[in-house]
Amino acid sequence: MDYLRRYYKYILGFTFVTIIVIVLVYLNIKTITSNIKIDNKEKKEEIIELKKEDVKEDETNDIIYYYVDIKGLVNNPGVYKVEEGKRVIDVINEAGGLKDKADTSILNLSKKITDEMCIIVYSKDEIKEYKDKNLTIDEINSEIKKQNTIDDNFNDAKIDYENTKNKENISSKVSINTASKEELMTISGIGESKANAIIKYREENGNFESIEDIMNVSGIGDALYEKIKDNITI
Repeated sequence: MDYLRRYYKYILGFTFVTIIVIVLVYLNIKTITSNIKIDNKEKKEEIIELKKEDVKEDETNDIIYYYVDIKGLVNNPGVYKVEEGKRVIDVINEAGGLKDKADTSILNLSKKITDEMCIIVYSKDEIKEYKDKNLTIDEINSEIKKQNTIDDNFNDAKIDYENTKNKENISSKVSINTASKEELMTISGIGESKANAIIKYREENGNFESIEDIMNVSGIGDALYEKIKDNITI
């Protein structure tokens, strides 16, 4: 007891210091554990983000591409890699658009592309020559193929004559995308002012994607469209 009375202050001091040390060690361990948990959480979030990016890349890889060969009167003929679902008009635009003397009147510009497809854009002179002979679409393609060395391949973009409901000869149809002012004026109801308006529209807005688009031209409404629709093509 005398020993305790003599040294109790030291004992209390030692006990107090010990408690302080224990508390500090506990708090330090808790902080380290908390940091580890936060670090692990951040790493998990990073892994999740990486997985999301992988999914996005996988989704991108799901896009199907086709290779299409385009020849003739386009500004940049060649083989193009295009996405599935694109149409002939998209490939023409990809190839820099049509040259001045191009004629697409026997082509189906709205046709969906397929892999290894061959698109041939003919000239106005070629089409006029064979239209004057009163040939069908298939005969026009066949004759041009025989006489023009550029057409060694079958033209997959031509209008499918066999599956066309209206099997009229196309010689009476005028292409609103490529026709000159004089050719447009051969359409009943289209005078010089409307022919100029059509040419101005396609110069400012690009090719017509359907014959119905001609109603976007100033001065051409429903009534005139009904009158000329059987005489025009894109």
